[in-house]
Amino acid sequence: MFAAPGLRPRERKMGLVGIPLASIFFIGGAAFTFFLMLPTALPFLNNFMGIKTELRPQSYFSFVTGLMFWIGISFEFPLVIYVLSAIGVIQPKVLAQQWRLAIVIIAIMAAIVTPTIDPVNQGLVMAPMILLYFISIGLSYIAYAGRKRNQAQEQEKEHKEEAG
Repeated sequence: MFAAPGLRPRERKMGLVGIPLASIFFIGGAAFTFFLMLPTALPFLNNFMGIKTELRPQSYFSFVTGLMFWIGISFEFPLVIYVLSAIGVIQPKVLAQQWRLAIVIIAIMAAIVTPTIDPVNQGLVMAPMILLYFISIGLSYIAYAGRKRNQAQEQEKEHKEEAG
């Protein structure tokens, strides 16, 4: 409500759509972590190098919530790319051309975020991130087309004001 008076009607609509979408993406990332990643990672961590471990509630809770938080944040990537494309910082053509580099960066980030050293868990993190990257390219094209359309409308409006 604080920022709403300073926004244009289109920006208000984008906020009304963007906030629930951001929540859905974050919850999707947290659910992915809890239901797919943790059931694979925890057995590996509990028997790492043949040493049986017992989990303490506090360390288990902080590990799970931290992992859910960071994977949930990483699922916000398509919305960030959409916003950056909408304001003209990123062009979709560059994203599409640099997909190989993006996959290498995603692999490095997955290795950092993954709680274990096995390739299965790293692949579990990489697969949705790569999918989200390609979704981001599509959203970037949509945002870029909207930006071009808005610029054309503003230029048309300026020409009408100058002529009339």
